[in-house]
Amino acid sequence: MIQITFPDGAVREYAAGTSSLDIAKSISEGLARKVLAAEIDGEVYDTTRPLHKNAAIKFLTWDDKQGKSTFWHSSAHLLAEAIEAIFPNTKFGIGPAIDNGFYYDLDLGEESISEEDLAKIEKKMKELAGQKNEFLRKEVGKEDAIKYFSEKADPYKIELLQDLEDGKITFYTQGAFTDLCRGPHIPNTGFIKAVKLTNIAGAYWRGNEKNKMLTRIYGVTFPAQKELEEYLIL
Repeated sequence: MIQITFPDGAVREYAAGTSSLDIAKSISEGLARKVLAAEIDGEVYDTTRPLHKNAAIKFLTWDDKQGKSTFWHSSAHLLAEAIEAIFPNTKFGIGPAIDNGFYYDLDLGEESISEEDLAKIEKKMKELAGQKNEFLRKEVGKEDAIKYFSEKADPYKIELLQDLEDGKITFYTQGAFTDLCRGPHIPNTGFIKAVKLTNIAGAYWRGNEKNKMLTRIYGVTFPAQKELEEYLIL
């Protein structure tokens, strides 16, 4: 058994391997439906990640800054999955959350994305979100990680892997898309209810003007359509 300490100081015991989501469900189903991630001893975890030792827990929802960040970072992965489905030869750079949404840097090769394409990509993102695919975390050895992205012919991920230490590399998969990522992510894509891609820009790979100029797509997502509508009015 492990002891879990809540923000109010209360302590409960759970079986080792219990996830933050299971703990949330033990309190209420309503809470479990709102939790996007969990802070475990000060580190943000996926809610589905098993816990094996005593820890302090704080549930993160849309009302928390780190909850929003997790939501938007997961949305960047959803964008990448949609892009890969429509533009299958795309090579992927990075896709972080930012203060008001997220972006993903892309090498489209001979193709290009126009403002008119954004509506098509948004539609695909909504379709994929509706599949409620889980974000699955997997620890991967460096050699296997390099092999995976070499077979995929994705040079940007291979370059990023050179800077990572073996034993600390993780992949995340949702639906048909797998990315190099340390996480965390929301439980599944179904939490994403509203999507708006806001801008297309250029960005040098890793911010270095000596590197290739990539296409950067910005977007924002929300857990409810009403919140997107309110955001667009502001």
